[in-house]
Amino acid sequence: MRQLLEQYAADYAAAEEGLSRKQDDPSSIHYPAVYLFIGDRIAEAIDPVIRIHDKKWDNSAGVMYFHLTSQEGSAAGVTAAFSPSYGEGRPVPPAQEHPRVVRYRVPEPRYAVPEEAGPKTRRPDLYRAFYREPQPLLELNRALRQVSQRIADYGRLYSSFDRIHLSVITQAGDPLNVFVPEVTILANTIFGQSFKSVQTDLFTLVSEREDAEAFGYTGAAGIAFLRELELMQQADYTFTAPLLMTEDGLSIPVSHPASPLFDLVYILSDKNERGVTPPGGMRDNDEIICQISLLKNRQRKDSQYESVSGAAYNNTSFKNNIMTESGRQGYVSAGFAKVKRPNESIALTVLYHFYRQLIRRMNGPLEWKNTEKLAFFGLDADTLAGQARRIVPDESRLADMNGIMTQGVSFAALRTMTLREAEAALFGGGGELFFRDNYQREVDSALAGLRLDEELDATVRRSRNLHPQVGLFHLAEWTDDAGAPGSLREVYRSRIRELAGQLESAKAELDQTYQGLVQDQSFPRMPMMDKHNVRSFIRHFISVVYTLKVDILLLDTQLKLARRLEAELDRLHAGFRMQTRQLEELEDTLRGSAVQSIRLADDYIGQNLMEYYERVTEEVMAELEARRGADIWFDERYMGSPAALMEGGIHSLVERMILVCRRDILTSGPFAQTFEEELLRRANVAVEYDNKQVLSKDELFKKLYRTLEEHAVINVRLFDYTHEHRYEEKYFFGDAGSEFMKYAMDADESSRIYKLGMVHENRTSGVEKLCLMGGFHLEDLMFYRNGKIYYETYLQNGYRFHGIDPKDLPELR
Repeated sequence: MRQLLEQYAADYAAAEEGLSRKQDDPSSIHYPAVYLFIGDRIAEAIDPVIRIHDKKWDNSAGVMYFHLTSQEGSAAGVTAAFSPSYGEGRPVPPAQEHPRVVRYRVPEPRYAVPEEAGPKTRRPDLYRAFYREPQPLLELNRALRQVSQRIADYGRLYSSFDRIHLSVITQAGDPLNVFVPEVTILANTIFGQSFKSVQTDLFTLVSEREDAEAFGYTGAAGIAFLRELELMQQADYTFTAPLLMTEDGLSIPVSHPASPLFDLVYILSDKNERGVTPPGGMRDNDEIICQISLLKNRQRKDSQYESVSGAAYNNTSFKNNIMTESGRQGYVSAGFAKVKRPNESIALTVLYHFYRQLIRRMNGPLEWKNTEKLAFFGLDADTLAGQARRIVPDESRLADMNGIMTQGVSFAALRTMTLREAEAALFGGGGELFFRDNYQREVDSALAGLRLDEELDATVRRSRNLHPQVGLFHLAEWTDDAGAPGSLREVYRSRIRELAGQLESAKAELDQTYQGLVQDQSFPRMPMMDKHNVRSFIRHFISVVYTLKVDILLLDTQLKLARRLEAELDRLHAGFRMQTRQLEELEDTLRGSAVQSIRLADDYIGQNLMEYYERVTEEVMAELEARRGADIWFDERYMGSPAALMEGGIHSLVERMILVCRRDILTSGPFAQTFEEELLRRANVAVEYDNKQVLSKDELFKKLYRTLEEHAVINVRLFDYTHEHRYEEKYFFGDAGSEFMKYAMDADESSRIYKLGMVHENRTSGVEKLCLMGGFHLEDLMFYRNGKIYYETYLQNGYRFHGIDPKDLPELR
């Protein structure tokens, strides 16, 4: 059930996002972009980054991706849902290659004995193996040239080919980032042959999540890379190596002049600066990377909004603001938050309220009399009597008793006898034997072969089809034996007691009749005709005594049927109660799924969801009923007959509800709103003017603004987040003409100590906020402070981390 509900919510959200993308004007990047993913642990980020680009950028088809890995069969396009977190450094499962991903596999070191392999010298061994033979370097050249050639094929998608934006992405603890300088400089050289300039940024992901199994080596390897990164970002950093190769294997030296290798270095963690792990963990950084890329390389479309969009992002200005007076370049981190219509929560909430409305319609109050309830189950007096009459042979068969051989008794002898004595004198035991053979045994056989459970079930089915307003909760209540207010059990027991009383009265009447004298009976007699009178008496006797016996048998049969049917009511009640419990559990399940989804959606986009969509769902259903009839929901095109709803089980019921919800509820007018309209209406769902929890528009915008700020907290932990070089810029991504965006640009204008800008996008689906914070240094990182002790300890125990001479690296701070 959980999987079914999750799939339903995800399908609806995906469909709505697809519709929003058609209605929204997607972003575009101005210059070509290439993403270099370096390492095995970063492989899982490739597919999410591609999907984010394809979802948000209309020229994403021209973005190229390069992956440097050590694993055979590793590829981009890894499905995140089935892969381990790339913060854990586990193997990446093979996946189908994405057409815009070029993969290069570094050569594995060769060891004389297998025991020499291992993490102790993994990074320097990989580094030396790369330079040992020319072929790996030639293949790397070919791979990067392949990327460059493919970019040229998509030139029509970009506004300018003067510059290319190169983003290098790696995880700090991955051994393969030992090749970051080589790959970056070679890529700059190759791309520089086609573009006038190459702007290169580095995104370094650090995993600070506590791992009980692997924390020491990963931390040490991460510090080793950060120490190398410190070298790469020095103002006097130079690099020269014969990296460029021709197809004939001729090597050409390439050089990096004295300057930082990267334009900006972004450090992103799986913990924010408050020390809290965000819900998405490391994967939240994928969207941050894409958003930063868009901010620095976006195509401006609507110049009319540039004057109201605040200060635009200026990369040079940002770099200058995060540089110390001594000229030391600071590092950058970022935070990201977004608000959009919570489609998954809406889908689950509407399904829950749709279900509740259905149950309410199926189990509304019924002003039924007890006699009507008994008739619904076929337990009323007329139905029971009719069933008994079909079982008991009628009185016509008594005529055959006239043919029973009688003993030679004169009428004169019979006159003074009681009827019982007269029967014995005339028939001996023949009368009782006849009645037993022709009536009692046939009734007993019929009762024994009677399938009362099947007959009662069939009666209930017919009645439910005739009376669709009778629901399962009604039936469970009516058949309850625990004294429920609407139960018919006590009424039915009264009927059983009444039948039992009638039976006893009939038996007493029979005894009284047997005691009567023959001479007192009223039947035709003729003087001097003894045999005629005897025959006349016999006919009278049969019609009086044995007709009464048939009536007694009818009452007894009714009583037996009634008692057996009472036991069947217990069975019916158990079935109805089981089904109502399933429906109650389903209500709890649907509500729980909706509440959990709302809780995950957070307060600022999940408020009043239950209250608002209860009203919306009820109004949509009422409108459809007004147009198509009150019983529309139980038409075969919708939910079908209430009697048949549970025949396929709870799962089948939910599947049918989902179909109707998707087709008839979620496609109605109230669900086609911008996120602002939807959020405002939800915030003001209460009609009471004195309800203090209902927000005004300004209060809602203020809350939304503050919550976006809180959720866009920087994704890195610093020892002192108020460090003196801290510099911040914040950018909204949304429709500049919307009411909220106008509010956001004016809010805190007089007191803000950061630069605020806005990226205008014609969209109605939501708003996003990107916070950039720069100016910190490696020694400010908690990751750096905590990892140093591991790095130094591993070095002392013979581990080697660097491909170059450690003496050339900056000292640990």
